[in-house]
Amino acid sequence: MIKQLFLTSALALTTLVSNAAPQSLDDLLNEVRQGRAAEKIENSERLQRFRNNKNQQAALLSKATTALKSEEARGELLRKEYEENQLKIEEQEQVLFESAGALSELQGVTRQMARDIKTVISSSLVSAEKPNRVETLESLANGKELPTPDELQNLWQTILEEMIESGKVSRFKAKIVTIDGEEVEKEVTRVGTFNASADGNFLRYLPETGRLIEPRRQPPYRFQKLAQSLEDSAGEELLPMVVDPTHGAMLALLVQKPDLKERIRQGGIIGYIIIALGLIALLIALERFIVLWMTGRKVQNQIKDKNPDEKNPLGRIMLAYTNNPDVDAETLGLKLDEAILRELPKIKRGLRTLAILAAVAPLLGLLGTVTGIIETFQSITLYGTGDPRLMSGGISQALVTTVLGLVVAIPILLLHSFLSGQSNQLVQILDEKSAAIVARIAEKRSASV
Repeated sequence: MIKQLFLTSALALTTLVSNAAPQSLDDLLNEVRQGRAAEKIENSERLQRFRNNKNQQAALLSKATTALKSEEARGELLRKEYEENQLKIEEQEQVLFESAGALSELQGVTRQMARDIKTVISSSLVSAEKPNRVETLESLANGKELPTPDELQNLWQTILEEMIESGKVSRFKAKIVTIDGEEVEKEVTRVGTFNASADGNFLRYLPETGRLIEPRRQPPYRFQKLAQSLEDSAGEELLPMVVDPTHGAMLALLVQKPDLKERIRQGGIIGYIIIALGLIALLIALERFIVLWMTGRKVQNQIKDKNPDEKNPLGRIMLAYTNNPDVDAETLGLKLDEAILRELPKIKRGLRTLAILAAVAPLLGLLGTVTGIIETFQSITLYGTGDPRLMSGGISQALVTTVLGLVVAIPILLLHSFLSGQSNQLVQILDEKSAAIVARIAEKRSASV
């Protein structure tokens, strides 16, 4: 109360100071009394409002308490209902688990089958004609829910379609990546899931891009001819055709297989030397064959003609007799032997060279084999045996040079044997004719005596 009185006095004094200063102490006292009376009225009103609010708050509290009790009772009922429903759910889940055992097995089998057929279809040639078949299998293979009847029907239809298309010859338009890297639309002929060709060229299917490409290297021409005949046919008659049972794997390996030029390049400098020697030997053998053939014909003509011709060996030997008609048989025999010896180098020219080349070629092949093996062991020393491709260069040189040496030496040896037989036949004819001349002269001399 003292504090309230002090505050009231201070408020009154402040009001008096702010409005007008009292003229006397009585005026001051009256003003203080008036302010106190106004304050009492205000406090009474405030107290009345507080009492009214208190009654309202009590009513609200009572109402809230009643609502709380009602909700607590309702919550208890819901809790009991939740526990009962939880027990029912567990019972239904057990029934579902027991009932869905066959369906779970069906889901597993379906997913596994979808994965397997997706692998087959993604690499199948049929996908080049009918794309977008893998997307429908992707969701089925990776799905975690039970497959729908539509998905199961789509799965067996896809399998059935692949089986049917694997036994058909189909023609369709498709974009092909050529050897030059250009993408051209052509008519493709597909033989089941084995081969695909366009313009007589076999094609490869790349599952990664879904495109058909022309390999850098094609099978032999006889196979390309079969493919061209199939493309040109009307589709009504039976035609032979090769199939790739590996579904393109053999065609991919064919691209990696080196051709003749690459094989020769693998032989290195020694391989080129062997080939050069082979060409030289071939030229020598060709020249010798022509010379010996022409010489043999001239000798045969000279045998029929009694007049000696100095353009052939037999004619020149006969001139040795006609130019010395008065010599005795022994001297004539020596002169004829001398004439034959002069003809031998012309007849046997180049044969020794062929023999040397036939012996050198396999030796060079052996040299290439040794250097290739050395290179292989150097690769093993540096890089180990983890990657066989690092050793392929030395092994290729070792094998290719050996093959080249034998391939060159064997024909040279056969040509040398053939040409040696031809030259020996000519020498034998010359020996026979010279011996006949000496015998004829000796017979005439003995008859004259």
